[in-house]
Parts: sequence; structure tokens; C-alpha cells
Amino acid sequence: MRERPTHVSDAAVLEAVRAAWDPEIDEVEHLPVGFGAHHWAAVAGGERRLFVTLDGLEPRHSPESLEGAYAGAAALFGAGLEFVVPCLRAVPGTCTIPLGKGALSATGWVDGTVAGTGDLPDRGAAEANALVLERLHAATPPSGLPTWRPLVGDAFAAVLERRTSSTWDCGPYAERARRALRERLDAIERWVGAYHRLSDEAGARPWVATHGEPHTRNQLVADDDGVLLVDWESLKLAPRERDLRTLVDSGHADLARPHWPMIEMFDLEWRLDEISQYAAWFAAPHTGDTNDDVAIGGLLSELERPEWSHPSA
Repeated sequence: MRERPTHVSDAAVLEAVRAAWDPEIDEVEHLPVGFGAHHWAAVAGGERRLFVTLDGLEPRHSPESLEGAYAGAAALFGAGLEFVVPCLRAVPGTCTIPLGKGALSATGWVDGTVAGTGDLPDRGAAEANALVLERLHAATPPSGLPTWRPLVGDAFAAVLERRTSSTWDCGPYAERARRALRERLDAIERWVGAYHRLSDEAGARPWVATHGEPHTRNQLVADDDGVLLVDWESLKLAPRERDLRTLVDSGHADLARPHWPMIEMFDLEWRLDEISQYAAWFAAPHTGDTNDDVAIGGLLSELERPEWSHPSA
């Protein structure tokens, strides 16, 4: 997130990091990176030592599902997947500890550069990403992994129609968001129907450990370690196409070799989940800060981007 959380102070983060991971940490520096979680660099003696994350919980996570995802990533790393950047165990022996309204975790600091450019990988980055994902999907899934299920209910369009039927006056972007949603209700209803028809087919597909968001912002290229995958909060058992959508969208479907109905389903899932989260965001009080600027752009992008189509169509 671009702004600090309002419910947790840097001092509280510093105290928690010292107690759970490293008593030598002498300061934490909020990092305006990513979107959806808050991040800090934990510093000892002027050197960045830990990358600290505060994930929100409901409705996206529970404490158990978040711990299961991060613990699963640590198990995958322990099983030989060196491209996994795992969470470090905290003093209680868990990967996460409660803090404020969320759960705090930490990884070792990694110096690296983001793979490719933007969200979609260039050919070289895509080839490296495909090799990493092939190894991940071939690995034995650790016990306790969260299991994928549809993120948006089949009544979402009807609920959204009711929620947007009267004016929103809770912040500077509220009415803009509400009108944009109203204009696309027919499309949203169609997307929800297609998503749930396809989700009924998912049970017949092979399920593997999937990262969930292996786009370039979650890939680091380190000098000694090659391509590394970070941000494992979305690790779940699911059809492999959950991870292959980005390769397909960037024009590298030959590297993915996907089952196309599942690619369509996860494309719809991404769109509908983003719309759902941003609708809740702008129906609630907001101030028009940098996070809100990013969020309104994300909402409009998902409402307006072209419909998914098979690459050969």
C-alpha cells in the first residue's frame, strides 16, 4: 500500500518484529510498494535485514488460511524449491503473528530487481517464470494448504445492483465508482454466470500448489539466485491455470500449454474479485489519498478492459 495503515503504528511494528524475529532491529521503514498489504524494511545497524508484511484478514483471509499459505511456502522451500522466498518462523513457531487488524510476517531481505517490465513478462522473463511454475506445480503440495474456491458468489451481480441503487456519499470517488458499476451491471451479471459455470468444471481438473499471483511484481531477479517468487499469501491448491493466466495474457501461451476453459475462469475470477473489492472500498468512507487514486484506476480498468477471448479467436 502507498500509505501507512491507520490502525498500526511504525512503533508497534518495530516492537513486534523485535519480539518475534530479531531483537537487533533498531528501526522499521514503511515501504510504499505493492497493493493490498503494508510493507516495511526492518533495519539493523543501517542495513536492511527483513522485509515485513502486514496482511489484512477478513474477508480475504482468516488467520488459519494465511498461516497455512505462508507455512506451505516455507515447506516448499524446505523441500528444495530454492526460488521460494519463505517467511521466517516467529518466536511462537508460526510464520505469522497477530497485529492490529491483520497478521504480521517477515522474510529475509533480498536485493534484486523486478523481472521484466510492468505486470506482463517479456519473453525472457516469461521463459524463466514458466520453468519456475512447472517445478512448483510438480511439487508435492504441503499439508495444510488452503484450497481454492470461487471468490465471488453467484448472487454478486444482484447484490451489487442493490448496493448501487442509491447515491454513495462516503468520499471523493464514491459516486464515480458507483456510476461506473451501474453502467456495467449487465456485463457483470454475464461474467458471474460464466465464472460459476466454469467453476463447476474445475473439480475435474488436476489440482496442484499454485502461487496465485506470479506476475512480474512478485518476481525478483537476484544476482546469485536467479528468478525468485515472493508474496506467498495467496498460495492455494487449485488447477494450474490459476498461475498460467499471466503467461497467456502476455502472449506466451506456448509456454503455458493450458486448459483453456480454466484460463477463462481465472481471468473472470481476477476481474470479478477486483471489482468486488473495489466496490466495497468506495462504498466505505475514504479520503482520496494515494491508495484511493490507485484503487479507482484498478476498478475502471477491470470494468472496461476487453472481454477474454481464446488467443486463436
